[in-house]
Amino acid sequence: MQYLIDASVYVFRAYYSMPDDMVDDDGNPINALYGFCRFLGDFMEQVKPQHIAVAYDESLTTSFRTTIYPEYKANREPAPPELKRQFSQCRRYSRALGLMECADPKYEADDLIGTLVEHGRRKGRPSTIVTRDKDLSQLLSRDDVFWDFAGKGKLGYDKIPEVFGVWPEQIADFLALAGDSVDNIPGVPGVGKKTAGALLNHFRDLEEIYENLDKVHEVQVRGAKTLGAKLETHRDAAILARKLTGIACDAPIADAEKFMRPSKPDLGAINALFDEANIGTALRRQAERVADLYSG
Repeated sequence: MQYLIDASVYVFRAYYSMPDDMVDDDGNPINALYGFCRFLGDFMEQVKPQHIAVAYDESLTTSFRTTIYPEYKANREPAPPELKRQFSQCRRYSRALGLMECADPKYEADDLIGTLVEHGRRKGRPSTIVTRDKDLSQLLSRDDVFWDFAGKGKLGYDKIPEVFGVWPEQIADFLALAGDSVDNIPGVPGVGKKTAGALLNHFRDLEEIYENLDKVHEVQVRGAKTLGAKLETHRDAAILARKLTGIACDAPIADAEKFMRPSKPDLGAINALFDEANIGTALRRQAERVADLYSG
C-alpha cells in the first residue's frame, strides 16, 4: 500500500482550527505549521508507511485548467501572507521528515496524486488517498482507500456512493453536471446535486446521458420532462466542465519509485525549523520517534 497525502487540506484545517495567537518570536503565526506537523507526525507514527508522498498545490493561477477556463478558481481569495509563509514551512518539514514532497506550477496536488495512483497500479500497489476532498474519490479502484484522517475515517470503493451519492468513476461527471462552487465551475444551469445524482444512477456517465437525451424524461426527478432540452442547450458547458473536474494522471514526476520510500528524518533540519518557529519539545520528540522508526 502507498499513502498519498493531500497536504493543502490539512494545512488549511490546521490554520482554521488552531489558535491564531500561536506565533514565533517575531510575531509571525505558526498555527498552520504546528497543526500540520502534528498531523504528519501522528500519521507517520500510526501508519509507518513504506511508500508515501505529500502533494501540495503550488499555484491557483498557473494550472492547465486556467488555460481551458480562465475563471477556474477565480472566486478564491489569494492566501494571506501569513498562510503562504506557513505553507513554505510545511513543505520544508515534509522534506526534513524524509518524505517525498511534490508540487508543480501546471498540475494541482490532485493531479500529482492521480499520477502516483497510476504509478502504483503499474507496480501492483494500491493507494490510500489521505484527504477530505471528495474530488479525489474519482481515483479509487476496488483495491484503493479514501481516508479522511481524523475525520470520517476510511472509505473503500463500495462506500463512496453512500457518502457522495455516486460511484467513484462518476464523480467527475457529477461535478460537471452539478457544478462545483468551490472551484468556480458552473456546470449545467438548473441541474443540482440531486438531479445530477439521479441522471448518473440512471445512465452510466456523461457521454451516455448525451447519447440518450430523448430518454432523460424517464429519470425519476422533478422537472424530468424539460431536462433533456436543458442539457442540450448547455451541452458545451457540461463538456467544458468535465475537462476541469477530471483529474489528470500524467503529471511529470521523476523517480517516483525511489523517492516514495521514506528516508530517515533530518533532525538537524527539523530542529532548525522549529527554532525559527519557536516550537517546543513535543513535536521535536515526535520527530525523534519517527526517526527511530526509519533508523534502519
